Amino acid sequence: MVSKIRVLLGMLVLLALAVGAIVLLAAMKADATWFTIVPLGILFIGASVLRSLGWFGKKAGD
Repeated sequence: MVSKIRVLLGMLVLLALAVGAIVLLAAMKADATWFTIVPLGILFIGASVLRSLGWFGKKAGD
């Protein structure tokens, strides 16, 4: 089983990036649609990339 701390840390990093994107969109006075698309895209694509890199996977020796 993968460490819960590792999953929590990865998701917190993605959440921080999504919140940063929201702040940037607000500063740019973007359309309301972007406030949904961009943060969800960061979370879903970021989690997919982290999973493909093996961040959420079980190590061979564990």
